[in-house]
Amino acid sequence: MDMMEIIKGCRSVRKYTSEQIAREDLERIVEAGIYSPNAGGAQRSMVVALHDAALAEKVGKLNMARFDRGNLIGSRVSSEQPSVIDDPSIKNGFYGAPTAVCVFCQKDFAFSVPDAFVIAQAMALEAHGLGISSCIVSRGEQTFVSEEGKSLLTAWGVPDNYICRAFLALGHCKGPYPQAKPRRKGRVKIVEA
Repeated sequence: MDMMEIIKGCRSVRKYTSEQIAREDLERIVEAGIYSPNAGGAQRSMVVALHDAALAEKVGKLNMARFDRGNLIGSRVSSEQPSVIDDPSIKNGFYGAPTAVCVFCQKDFAFSVPDAFVIAQAMALEAHGLGISSCIVSRGEQTFVSEEGKSLLTAWGVPDNYICRAFLALGHCKGPYPQAKPRRKGRVKIVEA
């Protein structure tokens, strides 16, 4: 696929089948993330891929456990693919995806948030090119603050000075693939001398 086709076709998917993605596909997706641009080329990040539906569900529920709906700004996201903004009954921040990738970066590094989301976007685009659906999820900082969350970090060997900044939910879309919303006018300005 042409890169612009991949970019234009990639959507946030929030409804997944239970079918697990192939390990080989997950490895390619993660590779895209670790090859993405990063601040200063310093590679101050790491990813932990959860290729286990039960574990992805557990972490997805931890992701929602401390979610404060009072901080929401904005309106309805999607009626065909509801988000946590649309549906307060959603208890799994990964929307039932059988795989999730956690993106960790150094806590005190000024560019850890942008680095994490560049990694997540690169992985989402690679996933779409492979025919796998995805959704970038935030609230990483809140996910692992419980004792249960901290024990997972220890088990995974995540250094103490690293914090989760983003996730990528991965799986196969359940139902029709979301269509593109029309692009709002006035969002692009090109300034020339």
